[in-house]
Parts: sequence; C-alpha cells; structure tokens
Amino acid sequence: MHTATFEEISQGRVADVYLLRAREILRALQKRQRVTAEFVVKSFPSPDPWGVFAGLEEAVELLRRVPRLTVWAMPEGTIFGPHQPTLVLEGRYLDFGIYETALLGFLCQASGIATKAARCRQAAGRKLLISFGARRIHPALAPMVERSAYLGGCDGVATVAAAEHLQVEPMGTVPHALILLAGDATTALKAFHRVIEPKVKRVALVDTLGDEPAEAVQCAKALGKHLFGVRLDTPASRRGDFLQLLREVRWELDLRGFRHVQLLVSGGINEDTIHQLTSLADGFGVGTAISNAPVLDFALDIVAVEGKPCAKRGKLSGIKQVYRCPKCLATVLRPTGQRPTTALCACRTTPEPLLQPLITRGRLLRPLPLPKTIRHHVLTQLARLRSP
Repeated sequence: MHTATFEEISQGRVADVYLLRAREILRALQKRQRVTAEFVVKSFPSPDPWGVFAGLEEAVELLRRVPRLTVWAMPEGTIFGPHQPTLVLEGRYLDFGIYETALLGFLCQASGIATKAARCRQAAGRKLLISFGARRIHPALAPMVERSAYLGGCDGVATVAAAEHLQVEPMGTVPHALILLAGDATTALKAFHRVIEPKVKRVALVDTLGDEPAEAVQCAKALGKHLFGVRLDTPASRRGDFLQLLREVRWELDLRGFRHVQLLVSGGINEDTIHQLTSLADGFGVGTAISNAPVLDFALDIVAVEGKPCAKRGKLSGIKQVYRCPKCLATVLRPTGQRPTTALCACRTTPEPLLQPLITRGRLLRPLPLPKTIRHHVLTQLARLRSP
C-alpha cells in the first residue's frame, strides 16, 4: 500500500524536505524560540466565502505528541471565513515545525470535502443525501473522506468501515452487475427482498436494461408497499433531459397508485444538479463532487515570536481571536484580549470567542465530540446562514 503509517507521519517522514533542513539549521544556530502559528484560509473555491472546519481529530492525535505545546482551535464543524485562524499553536518551532505538511494535509482535504458536502446539503434541503464517492479515491482514505462528508451534512455513507466509525448504517442499493447477472431489475429486486434483512430499505435500480419509467413500474408492482424507492443512475449519454425523465417516472408511478415510491438519483451529481432536480427527486447520491472536492487552501504562518507580533509580508501579525454572533454568525477578528466593544450585527447578541483552549503540554483539555454531534453543529449553522 502506498500510504504512510501514523508512525511515519509522527517521525516527520512525510514532511517536505525543506522543513527538515530548516530544523537542522535552527538547531545549529541554537534558535529555540517559542512562536505562535496559525492555520488560515485566505480564499475559498466557491463564490460563497465560507468553509467547514474539519480534520481536527487527526491533527490532535499528532499534536498531543508534541512537547510543551499549547493549542487553541475552533470546534470541528465550525463554519468559518477568510483570514480567520481555525487552529493556533504556541510552542517551540523546533518541536512542531516538521509537522506542517501533515497538519495541512489533515485540514485541507477534510475541510474541502466537508465544505462541498455542506453546499450539497444546502441545495438538497431536507432531502436524502448520501456520500457515494469512496470509489473515486484511494481506499485507505475512504473512512476519512466519508467521515468528512458526513460531518458536512450527508445523511449516510456507502462503505462499511466508514459507517462503523460513524456508528451509522451504511447506505446503498444494488450494483448494475447484480441486475445483469440476475437477468433483469425485477428478478434482482425480488432476490434482494428475499435475502437482505428487512431493516434495509428496498430501492430498485431502474436504468440497466430497459426504459426507466417501465422498469420503475415493474419493480413497484413486484414489491408493492415494500418498495421504498427507485434509483436512476442513467449515464449522461442516455439522459437527455434528466428532469423530464424524472417527471415521466413520477407520472407513471403515481398513475398506478405508487405515490409512496421515492425517486433517488446518482451519477455526476453536484450542488448545481441538485438545484435542478430537487423539485422531483427525493434523494441524491453524490460521489466525485464530494470525494474529489477542491481542498481548502490552508496556510500555516508564524504570527508572533516570543510573544511579540511578527509575520511575513501579506499576513496579519499578532495573536488573534475570532468573535461570532451565535444567532446570525456575523464575525469579527480582533487581537487577543480586545473583545468587540460594540454589537457585531442587528441581533445585538454578545459575541462568542471561537478559538478555545484544546491542548496544554500534551493534555487534551476536553473530549472531542462524536461525529453525530459535529454534524448537528454544521446543520445548525447552515440553517442560520439561510436565515434572512
């Protein structure tokens, strides 16, 4: 497997080599200053200037092993904006500098995936949203990818290992291969109903061999009230007007009394297609758009040396705090110790500091929340973003 072990990561073996050379030079110069460094995103890949902070749990596992380090962080799942520190480290640069590569990797990819999932959740509203993207990434990364997708708002994930970690049931229907080998969609569906435990929802895949509306009706007749939904994974080369295709399937099912059968769609789905199809589709399986989401481009920058403001050009020096209105999520950046003296917004609610102490000298100051708790936090914030 072309993947690094945690031991290799903690030994700095996946660090960019210039970080190792910098450590060697600083040791020769006997430069052992304590610094404050922060992780910040300057801009976001979407027009909406916000992201979902994720990847903290893995970062913590590494940072707990750094001696004499103090860590502040936003809670995982916090929606944040440009130039806002999400994770702050205070300690000797010699002790943690070689972990910059790994820490950025933890945060950049997980936050990118969680952000894309959150944007898909916004588009889908309360309709079913499932992460189907494990087959588009290295399998060793599947649990991380699906965890991030779940935190961002997906209702479920497809792979067994990720579902076990999240303490949820894995979600999925059947592959086209089963229908081809069983002979047709109805035969495969009847076998599924006979073999698979009742707690698993019965969803028919209706685009393998025949006309989608016809296959949907056949499967509905075969299972009746036991059929939860039909899934259309129709290839783009055969779709034409996908919304019209859904309209036809809905019409034919309703005409025959199968109004309870839901329409689920997958294959090339992203937040834009969700917006286009949400008037008819009841659920969405999103794969590549989430698993291969653009990373959030975090940077790690020193902002103070021995407590004195110090930063590279183009960066804001000094130790900072992010204050946010808990109602409308309006935020402001202030130097540490300088709380806002006026209301941030029309809510006139006391702003809350987002950066909280997390680690002191290897000791975790509070337990990390469960994935379900983080997901709830994300959904609560998304609802406030939509509010006028």
